[in-house]
Amino acid sequence: MSDPAFFQPSSNPGPETSPFSQLSRRKAAGILGAAGAALIGGGSPASAFLFRKAANPEVNLSTLPEQWVSLQGSNLPNYIDYLANLNLENIEVEQVVTAHAKQKGNCWNTIAPQNMWRNIGGTLKVIDRLAREINMPVKEVVSVYRSPSYNVRCPGAKSSSWHQVNCAVDVVFPARASSVTRTIRDLRNRGLFRGGVGGYSGFTHIDTRGQNVDW
Repeated sequence: MSDPAFFQPSSNPGPETSPFSQLSRRKAAGILGAAGAALIGGGSPASAFLFRKAANPEVNLSTLPEQWVSLQGSNLPNYIDYLANLNLENIEVEQVVTAHAKQKGNCWNTIAPQNMWRNIGGTLKVIDRLAREINMPVKEVVSVYRSPSYNVRCPGAKSSSWHQVNCAVDVVFPARASSVTRTIRDLRNRGLFRGGVGGYSGFTHIDTRGQNVDW
């Protein structure tokens, strides 16, 4: 590739309650469910959405903090491959990656451990479906995974935050956050997913914990 500052994924993909004892069981039961799978993609099983060939999106690594990129090591290109193969239409891979590259004091956030990557796939698919519903692309991904050491430094973050198991996203659209929140709750109530929706003045929290919760 002509510009080493760009990473182009390969064609082969390599009020909150505690998430840690519950997520794996609920994921195994199928967080999206049959109705959610139908809403997202015409009735295909939810697992079919996790590994589809993307249209070769590029991530400009030179826009990310050099120290953060170095700390991620070989996990970063593999994670970019994973995100690219979700084949999202209204969320840029670079938006998701950039949301991880943040620092509180001397603590850098990280991408999630590889055994948690699949947790975020369903949530991103839900947001992609939301974008189609309101006919707007995602403006900003504010927060995705938070490492426990980073999470504890985030003002207002709960020690049991679902961001720590990589199934939660804070997202901004070019629309009133209250309107976005109402729309995603409506989609959830129609069977798109089971999870938490938090409405804030500037963004909407969406997670796929497997239990419907509002705040």
